Amino acid sequence: MPSDAPALVLAVPGAACSASEDISAGIAASASRSCPGVLVRAGYLEGDRDNLTAVLADLPTGGAGHWRAAVVVPLLTGPHPSADMALAAAVAKAGVPAVRTGHLGPHPLLGEALHARLAQAGLARVGRMRQINIVGAADGVLMVVAGGPASAGEAGMIAVLLAARLAVPVMPAALGDPTSMAEAVARLRQARATRLALAPCVIGPEADIGELAATAAETGAACAQPLGAHPALGRLVAIRYGAALQDPRIALRTGRSISLAKSATVVGLRQRRRILLCSGTHRKLWSASRPVATTTLIRSSGAAPVGRARPWVTA
Repeated sequence: MPSDAPALVLAVPGAACSASEDISAGIAASASRSCPGVLVRAGYLEGDRDNLTAVLADLPTGGAGHWRAAVVVPLLTGPHPSADMALAAAVAKAGVPAVRTGHLGPHPLLGEALHARLAQAGLARVGRMRQINIVGAADGVLMVVAGGPASAGEAGMIAVLLAARLAVPVMPAALGDPTSMAEAVARLRQARATRLALAPCVIGPEADIGELAATAAETGAACAQPLGAHPALGRLVAIRYGAALQDPRIALRTGRSISLAKSATVVGLRQRRRILLCSGTHRKLWSASRPVATTTLIRSSGAAPVGRARPWVTA
């Protein structure tokens, strides 16, 4: 990347602490490998240390003395009302040219990371047979998200992606919402699941880890670890960064138009294919998983096939 390329700034929920710093550092390192030469920083939505507003304001200037543009990627798998509001306020207060990307999900890479965490906990096997993973200990998965009931609704596609990998029912639920949790468990029981696994679709800083333990105890489900700094998240961050480079505000600040084809090269995801869809001035980047077709994913959730696939990632 050119020296005046926009900085990649991770927006981390909560205040800086040793746990969140370890996670953000791991994700930043992974993203840096996919975006060589790009300045990567992390800023926190709460507290004074490494506050996002200050991190953005302290970015080094770009060419000709202009403020360096920034792409801000939230470390959130889906909507989180309080964190989303804090992020918008922090970026506005910084007063520097910055583009906020969407959340990291839904995306097949989240299904990959969730599967890996379940396998590490002994709740799913990693071996494949005909491109479908065989489940060991769990015959139903309760996938919990932070951010309330609306976030659980948005997480439905991630649950479908995970179910397609595991070949068992997966139900999303909102962490800390007893009604959402009870409904999800009831549906899993209706599907004759008797050995439940709890899959936290959270990175870590945005959730109360104690609440995860309480949920596992209440539901009787064995709990996997949060996503943390799984390498798939770093690749996802790089995908969001690459797609954001097409934003006119970024292209104008850097004095060049960076195509999505180039940004796909920057991201360097060897096992993903990208299809550039152009419709007038609107462009979308579809990053689809090779092993699983969209029609297969829809069928695995019990819904009728929907024909043409929808893009996972929009710019």
